[in-house]
Amino acid sequence: MIPFTRVLLHFAGVLLATAAPAFAAQPNIIVYLADDMGMGDTSVYQDWTGNAAGKQLHTPNTERLAARGIRFTDAHSPSSRCSPTRYALLTGRYCWRTTLKHWVLFGVHCDPLIAPEITTLPEFLQCEGYRTGLVGKWHLGLTYTRSDGSPADGWEDADLTRPIANGPLEHGFDFFHGISRSHGTSGPNGSKWKNTPEQARGPGWMHGRSITGATGEGKKLDGSYVLDEIGPVLQREAQTLLQSAGKDPFFLYFASPANHAPYTPCRQLAGRPVRGASKFKNGQPTDSARLDFIYENDVQLGLLLDYLEKTDDPRRPGQALIENTLVIFASDNGAEIKSKTATGPLRSHKGSTYEGGHRIPFIASWPAGGIPAGSTSDRLLGLNDLYGTIADILQKPLPPRGAEDSFSQLAALRNEKTPARAPLFPNDHQEATKKRSDERAWVAVRSNATPLPGRWKLFLDHRFAFHGELHPQELYNLAADPREETNLLHKPQAKPALDFLMRAAERAKGDGGRTRTLE
Repeated sequence: MIPFTRVLLHFAGVLLATAAPAFAAQPNIIVYLADDMGMGDTSVYQDWTGNAAGKQLHTPNTERLAARGIRFTDAHSPSSRCSPTRYALLTGRYCWRTTLKHWVLFGVHCDPLIAPEITTLPEFLQCEGYRTGLVGKWHLGLTYTRSDGSPADGWEDADLTRPIANGPLEHGFDFFHGISRSHGTSGPNGSKWKNTPEQARGPGWMHGRSITGATGEGKKLDGSYVLDEIGPVLQREAQTLLQSAGKDPFFLYFASPANHAPYTPCRQLAGRPVRGASKFKNGQPTDSARLDFIYENDVQLGLLLDYLEKTDDPRRPGQALIENTLVIFASDNGAEIKSKTATGPLRSHKGSTYEGGHRIPFIASWPAGGIPAGSTSDRLLGLNDLYGTIADILQKPLPPRGAEDSFSQLAALRNEKTPARAPLFPNDHQEATKKRSDERAWVAVRSNATPLPGRWKLFLDHRFAFHGELHPQELYNLAADPREETNLLHKPQAKPALDFLMRAAERAKGDGGRTRTLE
């Protein structure tokens, strides 16, 4: 049954479609989400990271996007890992409010993480007349189908020739071509993971609700899923989506599997070399598969920008699509490796609630929307803010369920002076324990608006995510201590900041809570 609030949004969208002038003003939206990419993995932030020209990967197309728009130096993923960030991006609410308090969804079958009563960002946009599409990595759970047409319990009783019962199309996407989770675990891979009727890896490529490689011979696939050919497939399908939009505004979520391990860069994209083509800023070849894979993201982005620049906007005659397209480039968490070059002047990396685990590149361009070219902002921002920002752009109210933790950053995108954002709550902290246990579900409370000057960050242990209990562990002022090395938790002079962050956490706690009311 479709929730009543979604029905209301649908009828609002139908009414809107009859008003041509307002409809034509809606921007197209492209969100390009790289996988495991730190701020030092793009040359856009070379001045910020301090990387030498002989160690900094050159990413000319992200530089090109930044020259057209704005880059943020204090942007964050809602989690230091994959699934929770993707959940928060699409729902505008923190994943620690769900059953997934930390880590990621594992295995060939995971129950869908997004509850049916939550109105996702693509569902919201569908109701506003958008053509919505996902190309790439889902990693938010699937329900397969048995041979008799009923929902499968898991991978073992799934019939891959039957349509998927619950996937991206059930959560707001008109178009989907991609993979279930990280590319290395989405299908069999050579001699290590053989393609047999009993294989425990899959389902390979999915298109809409179909598993395109299903052979009908148990779980055996047809061999079309090849790791170093993923990039060209995604580029082709993204092009298909953009060309099929017609006069409808479009929302493309390009969820790239690059540069998640294993590093499998493609040979080329649309005739542009990728494997072996990455270079440092000084012009020297990197000779690195990892950097080639990151460079694949840059080439993909460049192809999208080329299309937008060369294609006329059917809703704005005489102008190119790029003028009224909001293009965002970001990453799902920090770098996956312990590398000063990849992370810059931050502590730790992916899987950590220290800044290196969740401070990410975030670059946005939208000329018709007033984003100034070549600008920089140090405004606090989270990927969960996309929902609230887009609703503000469309001047539409947010739904009752969904976007509970999403704040409009439209003024910040325009580099206007705005009040400080309410605290962010990123989570998942591998340093909490050496064991892979629930104790890693630490949540940070991050704010630039405490009574004390600075950029303050409080760590709460796993009992906040699981029980709503506040047990502070660490406190840092990042303005003076960007490496988070001096714990100020018990310093009397830091108490006003501590009290402020504790009050914010008390108001935000709980699976049914929200932070948007704090703004």
